[in-house]
Amino acid sequence: MSITSARFVWPIGDDVVLIPRTPAIAGPYHELVAANHDRLAAWSPGIAEATPEGTRAALERSGTAWVAGTRLPLAVGVRAEGGHRLVGAVSLAVDAAAASAEAGFWIAAEAEGRGIAGRALSAVLGYAFGDLGLHRVEMRTLTTNDRSRRLAERLGFTLEGVLRGAARFPDGPRDVALYALLAPPAAIPGRPSSQEWTATSG
Repeated sequence: MSITSARFVWPIGDDVVLIPRTPAIAGPYHELVAANHDRLAAWSPGIAEATPEGTRAALERSGTAWVAGTRLPLAVGVRAEGGHRLVGAVSLAVDAAAASAEAGFWIAAEAEGRGIAGRALSAVLGYAFGDLGLHRVEMRTLTTNDRSRRLAERLGFTLEGVLRGAARFPDGPRDVALYALLAPPAAIPGRPSSQEWTATSG
C-alpha cells in the first residue's frame, strides 16, 4: 500500500507531508509508480515500465541532484497506520544562475479532488520564492491536461504561450502549455521554511 515510515518529513497540514525522494523510500515509492504507470504515461512522454532497480536508480539520481542543489525532489504522503501512504510527487528543477525553476507534480487517482496537489505545490512555491530566493517558476503541461492547467491558474500562474509539438508521444507530437509565476514583491505570508522539516519516530 506504498506505506513509508520515513523519519524526516515536511508537514503541510494535519494529514499531508512532503518526504525527500531518495532511496530511503525506494520500496513504497516503486509500488506507487508501478501502480500509476498507465496514468503517468498518458501525460508524460518516455515513461518506461517501472522496475525496482530502475526506481532505486532514479531515486539515487534525485538524491544526488538534491545534494547538488539542482533539484528539490519530494514525495507526497498522507497519514496512515504505520507512517504515511505515498500518493504522488512534486519537484523543482532549479537553475540557480537564472534564479528560476521548473515545477512538476503528479498525484495518484485515488488522491485527486482533495486539494493535495495544490497544497504540495503551494508549499514548494513558498520555499522557492522564500528560502531559495528564486525569481521565476515555470510549469509545463499538455494543453489537453485540463486539471493541471486549472491548478496552475488557481495558483496564480500566467499562461505565457503554447509550445507546438513540444512533447513527442508514440502516437505523435503534442502541444505543451507554458505557465510561469514570478516572485511576489513581498514575502508570502506563512510560507513554509526549511526549519519546518521535522523528524518523526518510526
